[in-house]
Amino acid sequence: MGKIRLKRIYEPAAKSDGFRVLVDRLWPRGLSKSDAKLDLWLPDLGPSTTLRKWFNHDPERWAEFLRRYQAELKQKTTFISTIKKQAKTRPVTLLYSAKDEQHNQAVALQSFLLRRTYSRASDV
Repeated sequence: MGKIRLKRIYEPAAKSDGFRVLVDRLWPRGLSKSDAKLDLWLPDLGPSTTLRKWFNHDPERWAEFLRRYQAELKQKTTFISTIKKQAKTRPVTLLYSAKDEQHNQAVALQSFLLRRTYSRASDV
């Protein structure tokens, strides 16, 4: 399986990004669709609106956010499969717009994907 990388959507696209997937539920402010240079936007892979608003990028809520978001991700097998399929042959870059580079849904999603790939190879 190829690498699964993280990158802020506002950083310039690079060939090394491979397959670029925006995982935000909302379109990033101030960015045109052509400037984003996306291969895919999966808004439904982002946390639910209720969870996103509750978390509000508060680091003190990170552990609970991870638990709740990963529970949501277990129900999104089609989207997870799409990313895993791409990652079999090339790098995948999960794009996000949050300013906090350590506490955001892309970090949580990357952790979910890697844990499920390496520790539970039979799971989606």
